[in-house]
Amino acid sequence: MQHRIIVLGAGYAGAVAAGRLAKRLHREDVAITLVNAEPDFVERVRLHQVAVGQELRPRPFTEMFAGTGVELKVARVTAVDVDRKTVTVTAAADATAASRITGGEQAEAVELAYDTLVYALGSDWNDQGVPGAAQHAHHIAGRAGALRLRDRLARLGAGESVVVVGGGLTGLEAATEIAEARPDLAVALAARGDLGDWLSPKGRDHLRKVVDRLGITVHEGAAVTGVEADRVTTADGGSVPAAVTVWTTGFAVHPIARATTLEVTDTGQIVVDGTMRSVSHPDVYAAGDAAMAMGPGDKPLRMCCATGGPMAWQAADAIAARLTGGKIPKVPLRYFNQCISLGRKDGLIQYVTADDRSVRSALTGRLAATYKELVCKGAAWSVGKPTLGLPTRRHRTVAAQPRTGVPAETTA
Repeated sequence: MQHRIIVLGAGYAGAVAAGRLAKRLHREDVAITLVNAEPDFVERVRLHQVAVGQELRPRPFTEMFAGTGVELKVARVTAVDVDRKTVTVTAAADATAASRITGGEQAEAVELAYDTLVYALGSDWNDQGVPGAAQHAHHIAGRAGALRLRDRLARLGAGESVVVVGGGLTGLEAATEIAEARPDLAVALAARGDLGDWLSPKGRDHLRKVVDRLGITVHEGAAVTGVEADRVTTADGGSVPAAVTVWTTGFAVHPIARATTLEVTDTGQIVVDGTMRSVSHPDVYAAGDAAMAMGPGDKPLRMCCATGGPMAWQAADAIAARLTGGKIPKVPLRYFNQCISLGRKDGLIQYVTADDRSVRSALTGRLAATYKELVCKGAAWSVGKPTLGLPTRRHRTVAAQPRTGVPAETTA
């Protein structure tokens, strides 16, 4: 009887985990199902490019997973019961033809049973509870948000204002991309602290030169406390005009894990051990933004693509090793650099310590932009090549234990 593995979410972590499991385990012994709300891979690290009208190469999962044995189920996850070991999804009446579930489609709830679950539902934007942000701000945490922002920016006339709230990596990339693509707009960046205050002196100097060249107005020490249709207000009582507000102050994880009996953090992330295994439910693994894993210096790993990939490798290899009786490998979960695109022609590669603290060295300019482009391409390539192109051998699983629970699939 096949061991049933369900992977929830097909972002960088989930898609890599599903593909890597298919490479590690014999097809006759396991049934791998990948559940995702969309039929193609979203390059989240490029959504600031989508927002300014650039077209990205389509990456359908049917092509990525062709011949691997991974079954794609285009559906939205609505519930997880880790005690009964089931997942409830809502699929279109014709899931093979549906590109996504919408409120206007006739849908049914389907319950899937698993033996091992990989939870990689990722994260969405976080309005931080700031009044007016949810009503008036745009975000680029997902494709739908990036497309809405693209349409809104396209309607702006010369001289109208765009304010990017958040001075982290996403905010810097969004502000510079918009300013480069639309030099006719008045682009501003509102940062809670100083511009690039975590970067090395070389990195900060280059960043300031770029924002000055692009004509971006930077409001430093400007904690945004409210968003209105035409402005943002700050903690000091000031306001900044904004025909469009772009919110980039961080991410919030998918809420489903919090509704389960899994051990989660205050932020809703699943607490995992060094193999990405839930500390409360050993048949559940988590990877990517959905997981709280510790890195060098016993510091939590941050939500980013650079973290999601190695977490997925570790989870998949640990699952495969436990199922086949092999030795559990350990992927070093550490950082090497922070890659920041500053428009299409400039970039900043800030080298960091293993625990993500900036060092003096940094790469800047066109060479850095090329470096970042290669990183983005490599991240997308690794989804289709989850073992990084190295030879693989599918291993047989050890004798399966008797199962209890619900049938493999029932209609709720």
